[in-house]
Order: sequence, then structure tokens, then C-alpha cells
Amino acid sequence: MFRSLRNRNYRLFMSGQVISNVGTWMQRIAQDWLVLQLTHNSGTALGITTGLQFLPMLLFGLWGGVIVDRFPRRRLLMFSQLGLGLPALILGVLAVTGNAQVWHVYVLAFVLGMATVFDNPARQTFVVEMVGKDDLPNAIALNSATFNGARMVGPAVAGVLIALVGTGPVFLINAASFGAVILGLWMMREDELHVLPPVPRKKGQLREGLRYVRDRPDLVSVLVTVALVAGFSMNFQITTSLVATEVFGRGASEFGLASTLLALGSMSGALLAARRVAPSRRLLYGSVLVFGVLEVLVGLMPSWPAFLLMLVPAGLALMTFTTAANATLQLGVSGEMRGRVMALYMLVFMGTNPIASPFIGWVAETFGARSSIVLGGLVAVMTATAVIAYPRIRRETVVSSA
Repeated sequence: MFRSLRNRNYRLFMSGQVISNVGTWMQRIAQDWLVLQLTHNSGTALGITTGLQFLPMLLFGLWGGVIVDRFPRRRLLMFSQLGLGLPALILGVLAVTGNAQVWHVYVLAFVLGMATVFDNPARQTFVVEMVGKDDLPNAIALNSATFNGARMVGPAVAGVLIALVGTGPVFLINAASFGAVILGLWMMREDELHVLPPVPRKKGQLREGLRYVRDRPDLVSVLVTVALVAGFSMNFQITTSLVATEVFGRGASEFGLASTLLALGSMSGALLAARRVAPSRRLLYGSVLVFGVLEVLVGLMPSWPAFLLMLVPAGLALMTFTTAANATLQLGVSGEMRGRVMALYMLVFMGTNPIASPFIGWVAETFGARSSIVLGGLVAVMTATAVIAYPRIRRETVVSSA
């Protein structure tokens, strides 16, 4: 399960990620809390902040992949981690000194999003340079387990610190946490990395990447599945909060428990995925189907305890799918295209959710909170069924036409 940790470079990277991911989840809570304080609990301002943070990925995400393919990823990660830490440092100083205004948060959220444009594909593709292709699925799964473990710890720590010392120190702690990643990158042994030579700069590299994916039906099916599931089925921050408050009459602490149990299931799924050598097509799309069925059941649970318990296997199935999709794409593409393909993956993974979220919210408001969860599950079931059935239908069509 932990075989990638035999690699010294990966141990350094993972150690930094553990610290940085906790800090990132702390900042997410502190940023939302600061916006609500500055705007007297404006949900619109909160939505604007989230939108500005995701907007750069939608606008420039594909160009980020081009840059990642052109430059050494280890060096690029050092700069992108600085870019992630700087907004946290500035916001922390502004909050501590009492000078923070909501427009500051807006601008810094956009700057943070710009750094993410380069950091996400660089971080995804650097994993294979540390551990090689044989251990890549294991390392991806361990990264996911670390992220979800931080998802359980970070918000809880942030809540305590905000209550004791306010939001400013939380931002400063997160800024410092990026130093752990940069130090780990600096301490790596370059001769032990599986470094691919950077792709020489030339015109049309973005279009070249898109054509590469277009001509690979196996990649297209993975990306379409990720786009639909991420857009319509992974809106748990919206759907579980609505069900908690509107259906079961619960408060913020109970909603936090729901988020924790979902993260627990996701972390369990990531650790189970770490035991596998490589994902199969059956596992990839079978996990989408299972997740869809479980999400429908989550939406239909008659009691609050049953609702909470069902979130654990749903999170497990969802994480099985996302780790399998990530590994399938990275193992299935040529090295010189990996940055552009993973940038496209991050674009559909992170970009479709903000686009579809307003629709999911409208469904919940119009038809009830449960319906938004059931709809997400049905979308996952129908997507998996279509992708599984398509090759067979295509073969039968070719045979009949011949």
C-alpha cells in the first residue's frame, strides 16, 4: 500500500504535501469566514470569491499544460508554490493589521487561481518523474489519501484557531506551509528523478494537445466521464448542507460531521486504490456506476444517521474512480503530451463543477434538497452505462454495416 514511500524523493514530496494540504484546507475555511465577516454574511460575496479562484483555470488552464511541457517540472513547482504562498502571506498581514477589505480577498483569490493554473498540472505530472510508471498508480492514490486526510484535519484546526486568534494567523500558517514543499523539492536528488526533456517551444502546441486527445477515443471517454461526474455528481458541499438543514433540520456542526464522513470514505478509497498495480477499464467505469447508485441511495436515506453512514461508501467509490481516472490518463499518454493532457483533466475536473453548481442549486430549490443528490447519482449511472455500452454498440454497428 505504501510502496512509493521507498523512494526518497517521493518521501520528501509527500512530507511537504501533508503539511501544505492541511494549511490549504485551513485557508479555505478562514477565507470564507473572513468574507462573511467583511460583507455581513453575504452569500453573493462568497460565491464571487469562489468564482474568481476558479476563473483562471477556466480561462488559462490549457495554457498551463503547455508551459508545464516546456519547462522542468521540479523548478516550475518551486515557483508555483511561491505563487500559492504569496497571496496567503499578503492576506494574513492585511487581516492581522485590520486592513483587510473584501476587494483584497477578491484580487488575491484570483492571484491564487493563476498560480493554480501552473501548479496543478505540474504537480500531477511530476509524480511520475519521482516514482516512475510502475509505482505511479500507488503514488497518485497516496496523494489522494493525503489530500482527504488534510480535509478532515484542516477545517477542524482552522475552526479552533479562528475562534482563538482570528483569521489572520491562519493565513500566515498556510503561507509558511508552502515552505515545506519548496524545501522538499530543493532537497531532492535530481539524478534519481525520471526526468523527461522539456518539449521545445513551437507554434500550435495547444492545438496539438487537443488534437492528440481528440484522436484517442479512450482518453475522450475518460475526460467526458470526469466532466459529467465532477459537474453534476460531486456537489456535496451544496447538496449535503441543504439536506442537513432543510430535510433533517441540522446545524453547522452536523454538516461538518457529514463532510468528515465523506472525507473518511474518500481517504479509505484512496488507500485501497494504493494497493492496486494499475487501474483497469472495468474498475474505472464500474466505480462510476457503483458511486452513482450509492449517491442515489444517499439522497433517499430516511434518517439522519442512515444519511451519514451512506456517505462513507459513496466517498470510497468516488475516490476509486478519481484515482483510477488520473492514473489511466497519465499511464496512457506519451511523456511529451502529459502536461497538456493533465491540464485538460484538471480543467474538466475543477472547471465543470462551478458551471453546473448553479443548476444543481436550482434543482434543490425547485424540487427539494434530496432531488439534487438523486440527480447527481443518476447522471453518474447514465454516464457509466453509456460509456460501458458504447464499444459494444459500435462493434455491432460496424459488423452490421459490413
